[in-house]
Amino acid sequence: VYKRQVQVEYEKLKAMGLSLNMARGKPSKVQLDLVTPIFGLLTKPEDFVSDGIDVRNYGEVSGIPAAKALFADILGCKPEQVFVGGNASLQLMYDAVSKAFTNGLLHSEKPWCKLDKVKWICPVPGYDRHFKVTESFGVEMISVPMTADGPDMDQVEALIKDPAVKGMWNVPKFSNPEGVIYSAATIDRLAKMKPAAPDFMLMWDNAYCIHEFDGEFVPFKDILSECEKYGNADMVFEFASTSKVTLPGAGIACFACSEANMEYMEKLINVQIISYDKINQLRHVKYLKDKAHTLELMKKHAAIMGPKFKAVTETLAREVGPLDLATWHDPKGGYFVSVNTLPGLAKRTLALCKEAGVIMTSAGATFPYGVDPKDSNIRVAPSLPPVEELQQAMEVFCCCLKLAALEQLK
Repeated sequence: VYKRQVQVEYEKLKAMGLSLNMARGKPSKVQLDLVTPIFGLLTKPEDFVSDGIDVRNYGEVSGIPAAKALFADILGCKPEQVFVGGNASLQLMYDAVSKAFTNGLLHSEKPWCKLDKVKWICPVPGYDRHFKVTESFGVEMISVPMTADGPDMDQVEALIKDPAVKGMWNVPKFSNPEGVIYSAATIDRLAKMKPAAPDFMLMWDNAYCIHEFDGEFVPFKDILSECEKYGNADMVFEFASTSKVTLPGAGIACFACSEANMEYMEKLINVQIISYDKINQLRHVKYLKDKAHTLELMKKHAAIMGPKFKAVTETLAREVGPLDLATWHDPKGGYFVSVNTLPGLAKRTLALCKEAGVIMTSAGATFPYGVDPKDSNIRVAPSLPPVEELQQAMEVFCCCLKLAALEQLK
């Protein structure tokens, strides 16, 4: 009888002809509209000069000093450790891995393309685009489970004894998709690691470093100085961007690393580009000003994002919670809610959602090679739709999860 009720509910939802896309963590139109005044900041010839540099011209491969200082203020590192690129931190991450393969890193014996095997540590569930980067280079990815404090460090410390293990992905604050904040103890263990590979890359994607939507901003340790403290200054490459601060399609991104790494990487990057878009860098400096001013803007984003996450978690608690079909994290920031269903339900749930007009991130995307061994993790991205549409989408999702579970009981 219950199955019939759920089936009827599903058919009703399907008949609504919904077309809702929650596949990626895109800011909503309201968030983008918040920032549109950024385009009116540079109008006169003198507006284009920063620290004596005419940003309309060639030069400054690592970014204008004011943009480096802005990111350093936000990340807690030094301006000379910052390289400011274009609009995408993902491009900078890809390029860093690419440089390791084509040229080798500062402490590499040879370019990685000449090695028999390159392995990489991947905390799971994790960010699908990270995994696509390393997969594209033929890297062997090793999954390590996420805990409430970050990746399982016992496993990480065992894996780095293998000299073929050359790197590790990390989203240390409001991790994608779990919303986990790495604990101080986890950060300490990561910073003091002594990998067998002298050119190990601790990839620190600090994508959500100022992205609280519930409560005040919580300061976070600077990974560069933490690594330096333990004699590992050259191990870490940190990444950040304004994609979820200003405009994803027209923001600015950076990587931060030791001064020695910066000198080495700058020489390699200078071969491929004379400079990134310095006009956009200056536009962002004038608009964001400094960390304090940027955090005020993030409060406006939080006012938009908070109710959306509440709609997701409250609907899950009401519709799915009493049935024990799934668990989920209730994040305080970031862009995702990670739902872990009973084993074997994720793909079927998402197929039913798609039939009913709700598109979500593919099942398995949060694992290397797109394979979730338990077929249970689903990433919910609440940011794009208005709250009313999001409510509808979550009702569809919960109905589909119930139906998938009932089908499994056959």
